[in-house]
Amino acid sequence: MIDLNFKYQKLLSELKNEAPFTPDIALILGSGMGDLADRIEKLKTISSTSLPDYPPSTIVGHEGKIHFCRFADKNILIFQGRIHFYEGYPLSQCVLPVFIAHKLGTKKIFLTNAAGGVNLNFNSGDLMLITSFNGINIKKEFTNLIGVTTIEGKNNFDNFPSASFNNIIRKAALESNIPLKEGVYWYNKGPSYETPAEIQMVSKMGGDAVGMSTAHEAVFAGYLGMETSSVSLITNMAAGISQNKLTHKEVTDTANLATDKFEKLVKKILMLL
Repeated sequence: MIDLNFKYQKLLSELKNEAPFTPDIALILGSGMGDLADRIEKLKTISSTSLPDYPPSTIVGHEGKIHFCRFADKNILIFQGRIHFYEGYPLSQCVLPVFIAHKLGTKKIFLTNAAGGVNLNFNSGDLMLITSFNGINIKKEFTNLIGVTTIEGKNNFDNFPSASFNNIIRKAALESNIPLKEGVYWYNKGPSYETPAEIQMVSKMGGDAVGMSTAHEAVFAGYLGMETSSVSLITNMAAGISQNKLTHKEVTDTANLATDKFEKLVKKILMLL
């Protein structure tokens, strides 16, 4: 495995000098969810393009900013945008936000994404608590089924996904009167959307939603011993279920419509942590 401490030593040194606090929790915001960062008090914002060796985001809806925020007496580290494998970056770069959060002392991480609905009981605009990922044996390894190789060496997957963190998310949804679905997130490498035949396969193999991020971040966070939980916003029904042609604009438009609900849930989660 690449020595991330060596590769990103300049970046980490700069961030540690700039960080106004040790974060209590880190959030990685998915497509169309970046507005949340503008609705929480920001103490400091750093553009990722100003950091040495930080790969630039090429996707609409991923601003490429790192915010140090304060809400509900919590110090919050927010990544407004993420790094995708389908952009051409190796996984060692795709997990960089998780690595940064860990090196800044964060013990908890909350991952979000926009996903296509596979479960026929889902609708566009639903929120889904991720209970598992495809191709992952949590206690031992994650396999090439999600396009990555086994993490070797000492690891701690007891907090992946974190049962206590997931319970807080369930409680936050209940107290906020927000319907929360649960299910398996099926990771595909992208960049193209899945075909109807692939969606049928995902459904038969137990997937409830499909997307192109999050799985490797969650696995790496678990490997580092961080308490890890993830929520998907179902922005569209997947190919073969929806009769509409899938576009990134549909993803971001639906995410924008669900902004208030998503913000309400996240803020309640932060209050309960």
